[in-house]
Amino acid sequence: MSGAVDQLLARLRREDGVLVRVESTQGSAPREAGTWMAVWAEGLTATIGGGQLEFQATQEARELLDGKRAIDGIQRYPLGPSLGQCCGGVMFLSYQRITAADASALQRELVAQLQPVALFGGGHVGAALARLLAGLPFAVRWIDSRDGVFPDELPAQIDTEHSEPVQDAVAALAPGSRVLIMSFSHAEDFDVVIACLKRLRDRNDLPYIGLIGSKTKWATFSHRLEARGFTAKELARITCPIGVPGITGKEPEVIAVAVAAQLLQSLG
Repeated sequence: MSGAVDQLLARLRREDGVLVRVESTQGSAPREAGTWMAVWAEGLTATIGGGQLEFQATQEARELLDGKRAIDGIQRYPLGPSLGQCCGGVMFLSYQRITAADASALQRELVAQLQPVALFGGGHVGAALARLLAGLPFAVRWIDSRDGVFPDELPAQIDTEHSEPVQDAVAALAPGSRVLIMSFSHAEDFDVVIACLKRLRDRNDLPYIGLIGSKTKWATFSHRLEARGFTAKELARITCPIGVPGITGKEPEVIAVAVAAQLLQSLG
Protein backbone atom coordinates (compact mmCIF):
# COMPACT_ATOMS: atom_id res chain seq x y z
CA MET A 1 0.00 0.00 0.00
CA SER A 2 1.41 3.39 -0.94
CA GLY A 3 -0.34 6.69 -1.50
CA ALA A 4 0.96 10.04 -2.68
CA VAL A 5 1.43 11.28 0.89
CA ASP A 6 3.62 8.26 1.67
CA GLN A 7 5.67 8.79 -1.47
CA LEU A 8 6.21 12.44 -0.54
CA LEU A 9 7.26 11.58 3.03
CA ALA A 10 9.62 8.83 1.92
CA ARG A 11 11.41 11.07 -0.55
CA LEU A 12 11.48 14.01 1.85
CA ARG A 13 13.64 11.94 4.19
CA ARG A 14 16.33 11.94 1.49
CA GLU A 15 16.08 15.35 -0.17
CA ASP A 16 14.44 18.76 -0.07
CA GLY A 17 11.62 19.65 -2.41
CA VAL A 18 8.99 22.24 -3.22
CA LEU A 19 5.31 21.72 -2.51
CA VAL A 20 3.10 23.34 -5.16
CA ARG A 21 -0.55 23.75 -4.16
CA VAL A 22 -3.64 24.81 -6.02
CA GLU A 23 -5.00 27.51 -3.73
CA SER A 24 -8.05 28.40 -5.83
CA THR A 25 -9.42 28.34 -9.37
CA GLN A 26 -11.68 30.40 -11.59
CA GLY A 27 -13.66 28.96 -14.47
CA SER A 28 -12.62 25.69 -16.09
CA ALA A 29 -9.45 24.18 -14.58
CA PRO A 30 -7.78 20.74 -14.71
CA ARG A 31 -7.70 20.30 -10.91
CA GLU A 32 -9.50 21.73 -7.89
CA ALA A 33 -8.35 23.76 -4.89
CA GLY A 34 -6.37 21.65 -2.42
CA THR A 35 -4.59 19.65 -5.12
CA TRP A 36 -0.81 19.51 -4.73
CA MET A 37 2.37 18.13 -6.18
CA ALA A 38 5.89 17.86 -4.81
CA VAL A 39 8.71 18.91 -7.12
CA TRP A 40 12.17 17.41 -6.66
CA ALA A 41 15.47 18.04 -8.40
CA GLU A 42 14.46 15.12 -10.59
CA GLY A 43 10.89 13.89 -10.79
CA LEU A 44 7.52 14.75 -9.29
CA THR A 45 5.16 13.31 -6.72
CA ALA A 46 1.44 13.69 -7.57
CA THR A 47 0.12 16.21 -10.11
CA ILE A 48 -1.70 19.52 -10.36
CA GLY A 49 -3.19 18.64 -13.73
CA GLY A 50 -0.42 18.11 -16.22
CA GLY A 51 0.10 20.03 -19.43
CA GLN A 52 1.87 23.34 -19.89
CA LEU A 53 0.76 24.69 -16.49
CA GLU A 54 2.46 21.84 -14.65
CA PHE A 55 5.53 22.16 -16.87
CA GLN A 56 5.89 25.85 -16.03
CA ALA A 57 5.15 25.34 -12.33
CA THR A 58 7.77 22.59 -12.21
CA GLN A 59 10.39 24.87 -13.76
CA GLU A 60 9.62 27.67 -11.32
CA ALA A 61 9.67 25.29 -8.35
CA ARG A 62 13.10 23.97 -9.36
CA GLU A 63 14.41 27.50 -9.65
CA LEU A 64 13.17 28.09 -6.10
CA LEU A 65 14.75 24.83 -4.99
CA ASP A 66 18.08 25.81 -6.56
CA GLY A 67 17.99 29.26 -4.97
CA LYS A 68 17.78 30.99 -8.36
CA ARG A 69 14.55 32.84 -7.57
CA ALA A 70 12.14 33.70 -4.79
CA ILE A 71 8.41 33.14 -5.12
CA ASP A 72 6.34 35.22 -2.74
CA GLY A 73 2.61 34.87 -2.27
CA ILE A 74 0.10 33.20 -4.54
CA GLN A 75 0.83 33.17 -8.29
CA ARG A 76 -1.86 33.60 -10.94
CA TYR A 77 -1.87 31.45 -14.12
CA PRO A 78 -4.40 32.13 -16.91
CA LEU A 79 -4.81 28.81 -18.73
CA GLY A 80 -5.84 30.15 -22.11
CA PRO A 81 -3.65 32.34 -24.30
CA SER A 82 -0.46 32.43 -22.21
CA LEU A 83 -0.25 28.71 -21.45
CA GLY A 84 -1.99 27.34 -24.50
CA GLN A 85 -4.39 25.17 -22.53
CA CYS A 86 -7.98 25.01 -23.71
CA CYS A 87 -9.50 24.89 -20.20
CA GLY A 88 -9.77 28.66 -20.33
CA GLY A 89 -9.90 29.24 -16.58
CA VAL A 90 -7.39 30.59 -14.08
CA MET A 91 -5.39 28.72 -11.44
CA PHE A 92 -3.74 30.24 -8.38
CA LEU A 93 -0.69 28.36 -7.07
CA SER A 94 1.50 28.65 -4.00
CA TYR A 95 5.07 27.39 -3.60
CA GLN A 96 6.62 26.11 -0.36
CA ARG A 97 10.14 24.80 0.03
CA ILE A 98 9.98 21.67 2.21
CA THR A 99 12.56 19.66 4.15
CA ALA A 100 12.58 16.61 6.40
CA ALA A 101 11.74 18.88 9.33
CA ASP A 102 8.34 19.57 7.72
CA ALA A 103 7.36 15.90 7.38
CA SER A 104 5.12 15.51 10.46
CA ALA A 105 3.24 18.74 9.89
CA LEU A 106 2.78 17.96 6.19
CA GLN A 107 1.44 14.50 6.95
CA ARG A 108 -1.19 15.89 9.32
CA GLU A 109 -2.14 18.69 6.97
CA LEU A 110 -2.37 16.66 3.76
CA VAL A 111 -4.26 13.76 5.34
CA ALA A 112 -6.70 16.20 6.97
CA GLN A 113 -7.67 17.44 3.48
CA LEU A 114 -8.83 13.97 2.42
CA GLN A 115 -12.40 12.71 2.61
CA PRO A 116 -12.96 10.56 5.73
CA VAL A 117 -13.99 6.93 5.31
CA ALA A 118 -14.77 4.44 8.09
CA LEU A 119 -14.09 0.87 7.01
CA PHE A 120 -15.51 -1.78 9.34
CA GLY A 121 -13.89 -5.15 8.71
CA GLY A 122 -10.34 -6.39 8.26
CA GLY A 123 -11.15 -9.42 6.10
CA HIS A 124 -10.20 -10.11 2.49
CA VAL A 125 -12.51 -7.50 0.95
CA GLY A 126 -11.63 -4.94 3.60
CA ALA A 127 -7.92 -5.44 2.98
CA ALA A 128 -8.36 -5.17 -0.80
CA LEU A 129 -10.39 -2.02 -0.35
CA ALA A 130 -7.86 -0.47 2.02
CA ARG A 131 -5.11 -1.09 -0.54
CA LEU A 132 -7.16 0.62 -3.24
CA LEU A 133 -8.30 3.57 -1.13
CA ALA A 134 -4.67 4.30 -0.20
CA GLY A 135 -4.22 5.66 -3.73
CA LEU A 136 -7.43 7.71 -3.75
CA PRO A 137 -8.44 10.96 -1.99
CA PHE A 138 -9.67 9.28 1.20
CA ALA A 139 -8.47 9.16 4.79
CA VAL A 140 -9.45 5.74 6.13
CA ARG A 141 -10.29 4.74 9.69
CA TRP A 142 -10.05 0.93 9.54
CA ILE A 143 -11.93 -0.75 12.39
CA ASP A 144 -12.25 -4.34 13.61
CA SER A 145 -13.15 -6.09 16.86
CA ARG A 146 -10.42 -8.72 16.43
CA ASP A 147 -6.76 -8.42 17.36
CA GLY A 148 -4.00 -9.00 14.84
CA VAL A 149 -6.01 -8.51 11.65
CA PHE A 150 -4.27 -5.38 10.34
CA PRO A 151 -0.95 -5.29 8.42
CA ASP A 152 2.06 -4.07 10.38
CA GLU A 153 2.80 -1.24 7.95
CA LEU A 154 0.11 1.01 6.54
CA PRO A 155 -0.02 4.24 4.50
CA ALA A 156 -0.15 7.59 6.25
CA GLN A 157 -3.79 8.02 5.30
CA ILE A 158 -4.97 4.81 7.03
CA ASP A 159 -5.45 4.60 10.81
CA THR A 160 -6.51 1.36 12.48
CA GLU A 161 -8.73 0.93 15.52
CA HIS A 162 -9.57 -2.08 17.66
CA SER A 163 -13.12 -1.62 18.97
CA GLU A 164 -14.94 -4.16 21.13
CA PRO A 165 -17.86 -4.01 20.70
CA VAL A 166 -17.20 -2.81 17.19
CA GLN A 167 -20.29 -0.55 16.94
CA ASP A 168 -18.95 1.70 19.70
CA ALA A 169 -16.56 3.22 17.15
CA VAL A 170 -19.44 4.83 15.24
CA ALA A 171 -19.99 7.60 17.80
CA ALA A 172 -16.43 8.92 17.39
CA LEU A 173 -16.30 8.96 13.57
CA ALA A 174 -15.36 12.23 11.94
CA PRO A 175 -18.37 14.22 10.73
CA GLY A 176 -18.96 13.59 7.04
CA SER A 177 -17.49 10.08 7.15
CA ARG A 178 -18.54 7.62 4.49
CA VAL A 179 -19.10 4.28 6.18
CA LEU A 180 -18.38 0.83 4.73
CA ILE A 181 -19.61 -2.17 6.73
CA MET A 182 -18.05 -5.57 5.94
CA SER A 183 -17.15 -7.25 9.23
CA PHE A 184 -16.54 -10.98 9.70
CA SER A 185 -20.08 -11.60 11.02
CA HIS A 186 -23.63 -10.61 10.14
CA ALA A 187 -24.26 -9.90 13.82
CA GLU A 188 -21.52 -7.27 13.91
CA ASP A 189 -22.71 -5.82 10.61
CA PHE A 190 -26.21 -5.48 12.06
CA ASP A 191 -24.95 -3.74 15.20
CA VAL A 192 -22.90 -1.26 13.16
CA VAL A 193 -25.89 -0.50 10.91
CA ILE A 194 -28.03 0.25 13.98
CA ALA A 195 -25.33 2.53 15.40
CA CYS A 196 -25.12 4.39 12.07
CA LEU A 197 -28.89 4.83 11.84
CA LYS A 198 -29.00 6.19 15.38
CA ARG A 199 -26.22 8.62 14.54
CA LEU A 200 -28.16 9.76 11.48
CA ARG A 201 -31.12 10.47 13.75
CA ASP A 202 -28.98 12.46 16.15
CA ARG A 203 -26.57 14.26 13.81
CA ASN A 204 -27.36 13.37 10.18
CA ASP A 205 -23.68 13.65 9.30
CA LEU A 206 -22.89 10.35 7.55
CA PRO A 207 -23.47 11.01 3.82
CA TYR A 208 -22.96 7.39 2.69
CA ILE A 209 -23.44 4.09 4.52
CA GLY A 210 -22.69 0.95 2.53
CA LEU A 211 -23.30 -2.61 3.71
CA ILE A 212 -21.73 -5.57 1.95
CA GLY A 213 -24.11 -8.39 1.13
CA SER A 214 -26.85 -9.64 -1.13
CA LYS A 215 -30.41 -8.42 -1.61
CA THR A 216 -31.49 -11.35 0.54
CA LYS A 217 -29.23 -10.21 3.38
CA TRP A 218 -30.64 -6.69 3.17
CA ALA A 219 -34.23 -7.97 3.13
CA THR A 220 -33.54 -9.87 6.36
CA PHE A 221 -31.82 -6.86 7.92
CA SER A 222 -34.66 -4.56 6.83
CA HIS A 223 -37.32 -6.64 8.56
CA ARG A 224 -35.29 -6.75 11.76
CA LEU A 225 -34.57 -3.01 11.64
CA GLU A 226 -38.23 -2.18 11.05
CA ALA A 227 -39.03 -4.25 14.13
CA ARG A 228 -36.57 -2.02 16.01
CA GLY A 229 -38.57 1.05 14.99
CA PHE A 230 -36.60 2.35 12.01
CA THR A 231 -38.69 3.77 9.17
CA ALA A 232 -38.49 3.00 5.47
CA LYS A 233 -37.07 6.49 4.90
CA GLU A 234 -34.29 5.81 7.38
CA LEU A 235 -33.52 2.41 5.87
CA ALA A 236 -33.25 4.01 2.43
CA ARG A 237 -30.07 5.71 3.69
CA ILE A 238 -28.31 2.34 3.68
CA THR A 239 -26.80 1.13 0.40
CA CYS A 240 -26.93 -2.66 0.11
CA PRO A 241 -25.62 -4.34 -1.96
CA ILE A 242 -22.69 -1.95 -2.32
CA GLY A 243 -20.69 -1.15 -5.42
CA VAL A 244 -21.57 0.32 -8.80
CA PRO A 245 -24.01 -1.88 -10.75
CA GLY A 246 -22.78 -4.06 -13.57
CA ILE A 247 -19.56 -5.31 -11.94
CA THR A 248 -20.43 -8.90 -11.14
CA GLY A 249 -17.14 -10.49 -10.07
CA LYS A 250 -16.89 -11.64 -6.46
CA GLU A 251 -13.12 -11.58 -6.07
CA PRO A 252 -12.13 -9.21 -3.22
CA GLU A 253 -10.21 -6.94 -5.59
CA VAL A 254 -13.16 -6.72 -8.01
CA ILE A 255 -15.58 -5.87 -5.19
CA ALA A 256 -13.10 -3.26 -3.96
CA VAL A 257 -13.03 -1.54 -7.35
CA ALA A 258 -16.84 -1.42 -7.51
CA VAL A 259 -17.10 -0.03 -3.98
CA ALA A 260 -14.35 2.55 -4.48
CA ALA A 261 -16.06 3.75 -7.67
CA GLN A 262 -19.33 4.18 -5.76
CA LEU A 263 -17.53 6.14 -3.03
CA LEU A 264 -16.08 8.46 -5.67
CA GLN A 265 -19.57 8.94 -7.13
CA SER A 266 -20.83 9.90 -3.68
CA LEU A 267 -18.40 12.83 -3.55
CA GLY A 268 -20.25 14.56 -6.37
